[in-house]
Amino acid sequence: MKAATSAGRSAVLPILLLASTLTVMAGAVIAPVLEVIRNDLGLSGTAAGMILTAHGLSIAVASPVVGWMIDRWGVRVPLAGGLMLYGVAGGAGVFTSSYPALIAGRIAFGVGAAAVFAGTTVALLSYYEGEQRDRVMGWRSTAISLGGVTWPLLAGAIGGFSWHAPFAIYLIGVPLGLAGLLMLPDTGGTATKAGTPRGRILPLLGRRPALLGYYGLFVAASVLLYGLAVFVPFRLAEIGIEKPFLVALISTTASVTMSLIGFGYAKLRSSLGYSTLLRLSALSWILAFALVGTTGHAALVVVGTGLFGLGMGIVMPAVTVLIGDTAPPALRGQATALSGTASFAGQFVSPLMLGPLVDSTSVKTGFLACAGLATVLLLALLVVRITDPALSPVAEDEPEQAVA
Repeated sequence: MKAATSAGRSAVLPILLLASTLTVMAGAVIAPVLEVIRNDLGLSGTAAGMILTAHGLSIAVASPVVGWMIDRWGVRVPLAGGLMLYGVAGGAGVFTSSYPALIAGRIAFGVGAAAVFAGTTVALLSYYEGEQRDRVMGWRSTAISLGGVTWPLLAGAIGGFSWHAPFAIYLIGVPLGLAGLLMLPDTGGTATKAGTPRGRILPLLGRRPALLGYYGLFVAASVLLYGLAVFVPFRLAEIGIEKPFLVALISTTASVTMSLIGFGYAKLRSSLGYSTLLRLSALSWILAFALVGTTGHAALVVVGTGLFGLGMGIVMPAVTVLIGDTAPPALRGQATALSGTASFAGQFVSPLMLGPLVDSTSVKTGFLACAGLATVLLLALLVVRITDPALSPVAEDEPEQAVA
């Protein structure tokens, strides 16, 4: 652990792991009642999908600013403030009954989610190193996936009373933000560390083009993830499964698998290289979407979503650490925040890409298109060679990082 003794406080890791679950919770809480909202408000599949992903647009736009704030002033205050905004804006859906108001609330909510996503990631990368970092990043994936089980099940259970009720779950961000403000250690930033260079992210992308490839992986993963999240409920409705709790139960299969992989990620990482891990992930996604797109049986839908979770359980910690180690510490906040831009831009465009295809053809066709995208990703990963940036760390005093 690198952040002195204060980072050893017993509450720090639980706060960061619980806060990390809120990133997947951003859409997972609403997914079980999405079909109910769609029917109640008379929405198309594309419009309903936008309720689930509209926050992705504001996350994509706000993330670079959040990253700059973290690099400039440290992670504690931006993360705590983001958690509180997340809770207030997300919880506002309890009182919202119109489609425009829902979308507006989701956009405001996304600003807080941007700080939560970048802040939790940078905090874990800053407080831990080496094998301990691999371990806590695996635990983070497990926490995220367990949140992907717990929160949707809770949402499905209370969603049977009203589709407004699940929005109240977001309110957990408020007390969690207060706890973070009081208990997280202050890492400081370039504004508080004398002699620390204040770099710029664009020159770094030119010097380290691998970062662009990692962001591309996050875009593709998010398109596929939200293709699954948005359209599995519609697929289940086609085979006669419409009760919110059952939809939530089946939809959480990916998260269960992701949890198991998270517990074992450190061992996988120690025995397999990044290239092998990422190729296995792409292969699991091909199989997952091919299966869900061709089966008419609920049990096989469960298997397919589980295969998808296997790949996500590897990609999330692997690519996050690759980005963190490729960027110098003075630019880690901005580099990590751009991964948020990539991830949530992918979430935002997913229903725009897949919605019209599904509306004009079928849900099956949409899933087979996702299998095709995963195939392209696998072919790209077979061509490129991914090296471990930790073996040749980036120097903090590179001349291109000087302040303009």
